[in-house]
Amino acid sequence: MITPAFDLSQEPDYLILSIRVPYTRTSDFDLYIDGTDLKFFAKPYFLRLTLPGRIIEDGREKAKFDIDKGLFTLWVPKETPGEHFEGLQMLTSLLAPKGSRSAKPLVEEVSTECSERVGDNEDEDEEDFDWQVEQEIYTEKSEEELSALQKYGFGNQRCGVFARLQKELSDVIDIKNPEGTSAAERRQARQEAEASAFSADHYLADLFEDGEIKGLLKFRPWWTKLSPSSEQEGESAVPFTDDEKEQLRKFTNRSYLLDKASRYQAWLSLVDILLAYTYEVRSTEGEYNVETPWTIRKLSGTLCWLETYSSLQEVLVSFGRRVLCYPLYRHFSLVSLAIHDTAKILHSGKACVLKCLLDIHKVFRENEPAYILNDLYITDYCIWIQRVKSKKVADLAATLEKATLQKNDLELEIDELEDAARIVAVEEEQQASKRAPVSSDDSSSSSDSSSTSSDSSSESSSESEESEAEEDCTESKEGGGGGEMFKDNPPEPQPSSSVSPTPQAPTSFSAEKRREDALHSASEGSRQLIQVLGERVAEELRISPDSSHKGARQPSSAATETEGTSGRSSGGTLLEPSPRRNPLLIVQTQEDPDDLEGDSIS
Repeated sequence: MITPAFDLSQEPDYLILSIRVPYTRTSDFDLYIDGTDLKFFAKPYFLRLTLPGRIIEDGREKAKFDIDKGLFTLWVPKETPGEHFEGLQMLTSLLAPKGSRSAKPLVEEVSTECSERVGDNEDEDEEDFDWQVEQEIYTEKSEEELSALQKYGFGNQRCGVFARLQKELSDVIDIKNPEGTSAAERRQARQEAEASAFSADHYLADLFEDGEIKGLLKFRPWWTKLSPSSEQEGESAVPFTDDEKEQLRKFTNRSYLLDKASRYQAWLSLVDILLAYTYEVRSTEGEYNVETPWTIRKLSGTLCWLETYSSLQEVLVSFGRRVLCYPLYRHFSLVSLAIHDTAKILHSGKACVLKCLLDIHKVFRENEPAYILNDLYITDYCIWIQRVKSKKVADLAATLEKATLQKNDLELEIDELEDAARIVAVEEEQQASKRAPVSSDDSSSSSDSSSTSSDSSSESSSESEESEAEEDCTESKEGGGGGEMFKDNPPEPQPSSSVSPTPQAPTSFSAEKRREDALHSASEGSRQLIQVLGERVAEELRISPDSSHKGARQPSSAATETEGTSGRSSGGTLLEPSPRRNPLLIVQTQEDPDDLEGDSIS
């Protein structure tokens, strides 16, 4: 027989049952109602439910069948009108056969390897017990055999799982040998791994550059948008998707016999798993990625180290340490907000907790190595949470709200690290503020000094040009036939260190006037002398392109002296040093119109 897809809802006087039975005929429907039992049969579908309240068959029941959708809807009267049926969304627990809600011990097979659950609670007749059981003499087990009995999983009821899955071990958990490691050894190894994985640079980077983290803190997950349930006070109306309902129907219902210590550890591990889930939803803003399975299991000490906690504070400390050591965003505000989100989920009721667990189950189911964690923890939690009382969930939420977690509780020296980073930041700001005005003053003073030196050099060059022009005028007036004398006996150029190799342009108006007068008074013989001197200097120096800078300095001084001599005798042709490799350059200036007229008349 096939268990059909079904859904339950309620009205004040009626229980509404919706069953999807495509490809059936209405004449084949068979319905049985008796107290808390409801049975439905339509070949090949069969459904048997154990309801949380009593229903009756008194003629007020009605049904409707949508042939196109294959949906059968049934309204059944409640025995007590106005009674609220709790847990109608817990589809797995509704499928349980009658009598499975008792707390009788499970039927188990005990072996030296592990205790495995083999069935649900069933009544056994005392006369069916086999008294001829084989007896064995008690022998003490060796230390190796005792270490092989280390337990883990939901309620510490599993062992030997990873002994058969050595290849998947490193991809699922961080502990190397779970079968031979006690709970205390796991805790110590976990804390040592967290201490070595903590990165101060990563933490400080997220602390001071928290622009993206502030956006994550403002994100509103789906559980913050739930509206209060109209059916039960204190809980929220949680909608389940069709895939989630289908998964609930696929679960095999079972009962769990847990002692007080195991139940306490189960509640604490549930908080640990929910903390990791809420962090992942917020850090990805509800958009899962390929790293989601890794993040959820890595942040949960229960899933990653098979941890068993003894107090709620231990859970919070473990989660806080792991958030600051492993994921992409390592900020203490995310830790505090994840605790607040988890308390909100627990306050919303066990239906909200179940939806979170179903979401985790789907994430692990679609990841190749992480499906093992579903078998160890998540599947059992999805079934177990449907059977617990809502009051216990509310009490756990109230306890979590009262819990506090400080940075110094993590034992990672967070406060000292932050104080040192702030001191360094303040010192750097002070040094930067001191350097800024000094550098500007230096630049301004250097620019002032350079401008002053430029002005002084300009003034000195102007003065030298003025004095040189005055000497030229005096010599040209006194020696009228000096040009012929220099033509017959040309003077040897004398190098002078006082004369700059690069002539400076005159800046005074009076110097320019005197130079023009000297050029006008120059004779034709002086022009010819300058031309002859230029040819001789070019023949004697023979400056090649490969000449070094040192060898080119002497001709430059000679050329400067020649230029001074030519300036006193003629204004037609000037000899100036060139900035290129050849330091001599003869420039032909425009001849004076008066001189041209005199030459043509003569």
